[in-house]
Amino acid sequence: MADVAYDFSGRTVVVTGAGQGIGAVYARSFAAAGANTVVADLNRDNADAVSREIEAAGGTALAVGVDVSDEGAVGAMVDRTLAAFGSIAVLVNNAGLFTQLSRGRFDTLPVDEWRRVLDVNVTGSYLCSRAVLPAMEAAGFGRIIMISSGTILAGRPNFAHYTTSKMAVVSLARTMGRELGGTGITVNAVLPGLTDTGIEAAGIDDTVYDYIVGRQSIPRRQVPEDLVPAVMFLASEGSGFVTGQALLVDGGMSHTAV
Repeated sequence: MADVAYDFSGRTVVVTGAGQGIGAVYARSFAAAGANTVVADLNRDNADAVSREIEAAGGTALAVGVDVSDEGAVGAMVDRTLAAFGSIAVLVNNAGLFTQLSRGRFDTLPVDEWRRVLDVNVTGSYLCSRAVLPAMEAAGFGRIIMISSGTILAGRPNFAHYTTSKMAVVSLARTMGRELGGTGITVNAVLPGLTDTGIEAAGIDDTVYDYIVGRQSIPRRQVPEDLVPAVMFLASEGSGFVTGQALLVDGGMSHTAV
C-alpha cells in the first residue's frame, strides 16, 4: 500500500467498484488514512471481503452491494451510508466495465454491450454523483472524483465503447465542476494508464504491457498504488481550488492535455 500522506479521520468516503482491483486498493488506502470507508460493489461477496480486511486492520468500513446503473440501488446505498456515518465527504466513481468487454472495430461491437457500458461507466457516475450531492451541499464540502482512462487521449482501437464512456466522464466532471463551483464541492477526473491489477483482461498480455512500458517515461508497470496519492489529493481539503481537471497518472506515457 502507498504511504498515507493524508488524514481522512471523520470523513466518509464512498468508493464504487471497490470489491476488487484498483477500487479495493482505494478503499483500503482511505481506511488506512482514517476514513469511514464505504466499499460498494455489484458483487456483495467481494465487497464484504474487502470490508472485513479493512476492519481486521483496525479501520472502519461498510460493505454495500449496488448496481450503479440502477437509480434505486444507488439511492439505497446513499441512505445506508448516511444512516451509518451521517455524512458523505468523498465519492470515488470507480465502478466500470473493462476486463470483460468485447474487442472489435466499432461497427462490430454488440449494441447491447455498448448500451451497458454507457449505463455503468457514465450513467453510473452520474447517478452516484447526483445521489451524494444533497449531503455534500448540506455540509458545504464535497469531493467527487471520476475515474477515467488514459486511453481517451489517442482513441484505443477496437475499444470504442470503453473509450467513449471514459471521455464522457471527463466532460461530466468539467460540467459539474463549473455548476458546483460555489458550493464547496469539487469535481475532477483521474486518468490512469494501463494498470496491472492482477485481474485477467482479454487482449492484454505481457506483450501489451511491454509495449506500454516501452513508451512510458518511467519504465515499469503501473500498479494500483501509483494512483492512490493522486486520488487522495483530489479528495483532500488541499484540493479546494482544483476543479474540472483531468489528471493523467500514466508514468509519462502521454504528455497531451485533454
